[in-house]
Amino acid sequence: MTPYHNTSEKGDYPWWLVALAVIAVIIAIVIFANDLYAQVFTVVAAGIGVTVFVTIVGFILATTLGLGIALMALSESKVLRQIARFYTEVIRGVPILVLLFYIAFVGAPGLVWLINAICSPLISSGAMEPMLVRDISLVWRAILALMIGYSAFIGEVFRAGIQSVDRGQIEAAKALGLSRYQRFRLVVFPQAIRVILPPLGNDFIAMVKDSSLVSVLGVADITQMGKVYASGSFRFFETYSIVAYIYLILTIGLSLALRAFEKRLRRNEFR
Repeated sequence: MTPYHNTSEKGDYPWWLVALAVIAVIIAIVIFANDLYAQVFTVVAAGIGVTVFVTIVGFILATTLGLGIALMALSESKVLRQIARFYTEVIRGVPILVLLFYIAFVGAPGLVWLINAICSPLISSGAMEPMLVRDISLVWRAILALMIGYSAFIGEVFRAGIQSVDRGQIEAAKALGLSRYQRFRLVVFPQAIRVILPPLGNDFIAMVKDSSLVSVLGVADITQMGKVYASGSFRFFETYSIVAYIYLILTIGLSLALRAFEKRLRRNEFR
């Protein structure tokens, strides 16, 4: 039996996309034609900005930290490799929701205590006010939790991509006298990024969906706005239908953009 992804490469017409587009248009017409749905959409859509902000900032930070973890895992130092493996296994074993609660209500107070302890001479002299837990907003606590939670998975993506580069090319670059940094920048990373980008894009889409978990902290994202409206109006069907609709538009739109980018990347690779 031919795998699905192979048949799609042969040019099967994307009827699933047509069906989704038709459904999306019908729902959009209903939203703008019905006052109730229009009101729900207006309220829920107010959280799109927060969702996008949390996702983009969280993903950038997670990617940066994940790259650092991957480089530690591939380091010649045994200590760094063990630290990277310990971090990856522990973080991957904790659910994102639990991590959100832990960072918000344990990590943030701990960080404030540490900062105040380090700056205690300045605080004692009156040159600096002691930091309070409320100084770290719930939005940034949520971003930190997503950063830590996803960095472990992204680190594994980077590690696998870097290890996919042929060892012979690295040895050839070494024979040419390139430094370790030059080998990574000029030889390893340009080839590894082609392997890394597809799963990295999938992690970004997954973070868009997992960003809905920040609503448990009261962060005013799409899910939280829907939760507040539904609890006050008891319009659960209408509200969560709109919430699901907005998330589908975001995730499917990103998925299509990533597929188009991957195809363009493959075409450039075989030119």
